Amino acid sequence: MRSGDTSNEIECWMSMAKRQFLRAEGVEPRAAELEFEFKQAMRLPPDIEPHLEAALRHVLGHAGSMVRPRVVYQVAAAYGMDPRAAIDLGVALEYFHTASLIFDDLPAMDNATSRRGAPCAHVKYGEPSAMLAALALINRAYAMTWRVIAQCPLETQNDAMRYLEARLGVNGLLNGQSLDLNYGDLPHDRETTERVARGKTVSLIRLTLVLPAILGGATTRDIQLFERVAACWGLAYQMVDDLKDVMQSSAQIGKTAARDFHLDRPNIALAIGIPDALVRLTRLIEVGDRTLDRLLLIKPDLKFLRRLKTDLHHELTRVMAQRAYVAAAS
Repeated sequence: MRSGDTSNEIECWMSMAKRQFLRAEGVEPRAAELEFEFKQAMRLPPDIEPHLEAALRHVLGHAGSMVRPRVVYQVAAAYGMDPRAAIDLGVALEYFHTASLIFDDLPAMDNATSRRGAPCAHVKYGEPSAMLAALALINRAYAMTWRVIAQCPLETQNDAMRYLEARLGVNGLLNGQSLDLNYGDLPHDRETTERVARGKTVSLIRLTLVLPAILGGATTRDIQLFERVAACWGLAYQMVDDLKDVMQSSAQIGKTAARDFHLDRPNIALAIGIPDALVRLTRLIEVGDRTLDRLLLIKPDLKFLRRLKTDLHHELTRVMAQRAYVAAAS
């Protein structure tokens, strides 16, 4: 028996028990439970190559805040989806997101050294193992997503698969990443910078909010409002990230700071200046707030989304306070 096999068997048994409870009770999972699901859903065979195993265990051991899968679960639950399917969809989308971060951090792309408060996978285990780990996450994510989609009516299946492909493919995430990598040849203005953000960050936010709504049978009007909220929030979150990259240290943000400036990558604060970026960020949050209010009038079960709105307001307050501190110090 390989070292750790007994521990793995115990973890698998615990995972099965948790899955049965959640399926039977429809209990909303906590962050720790979702993190557990994040680790266990990627099944590592006993004969997996050691370097790939080490890289995957490293990635799975640094799961982040689990905000994304929790939102997916809550949106899905609001539209009556099976709790087990909702959890699987949330974990799958988090796998897609995590894989995109692994690729994003590679030397050929952003050349980052830390992510989620830990060394990047390529720094610790080498680029080949990091890339294979990312591909393993994508492969598992597609399998889990399809299992969820297959439970829906045929028309919904087709809509969901088209939406998933559009957000992750050459019309969405991949195009955004390519624009990011070739930003040096493009105008360094707000339009171009936001175009990159729409391809990358907004695409993933749209998947988080819209895909579970589609699978749950949301109305056309609901989907339209979700799309607008996702666009505003996605751009806002990217702007917060850009501002932090400019104004904070690597230790403060949990990843390599100032990389946008050194690599000539899109950053709204660098493109239009910090004051104008804060104005734009405030405007996006206001539009997102009004759109969310309209959505909640139609679907009150989505009131949990107010927490995300509050989080964005807190982030705005933090970056404005940081701006004031930097201005005072200079």
